[in-house]
Amino acid sequence: MTIGVLIVTHDKIGNALLETATRMMGVCPVAIEVLSVQLDCVPEEMLAKARRLITEIDDGDGVLVLTDIYGSTPANIAFKLQLEKPVTVITGVNLPMLVRILNYSSLSLDGIVEKAVSGGREGVFACTPTM
Repeated sequence: MTIGVLIVTHDKIGNALLETATRMMGVCPVAIEVLSVQLDCVPEEMLAKARRLITEIDDGDGVLVLTDIYGSTPANIAFKLQLEKPVTVITGVNLPMLVRILNYSSLSLDGIVEKAVSGGREGVFACTPTM
């Protein structure tokens, strides 16, 4: 058994991240679904869809919900899920974070959360030219 992952992002950001990470890794070892939230969406409809997706990917080991911008509609949908279901939410999803999740898919939910956050943080650099 492994955790499930739901990616809730603006437009097709989540789809692009998942497609890229899966191609890089060659496999997707966890049950992952993506919910693309459009700017003109009805949040209640998106929340209902998110609930259904959570049910599909939850095999009992927990669900990690990744979202893009804290305070945005996708994040607010994720936070509402957290009030109803035992899910963990991480905001600021990026490719290094998702690759970490795929690399450490056998860990517990708590372990994957730790790896995901550290991967997301450690994958961000300010690169300045050296002369």
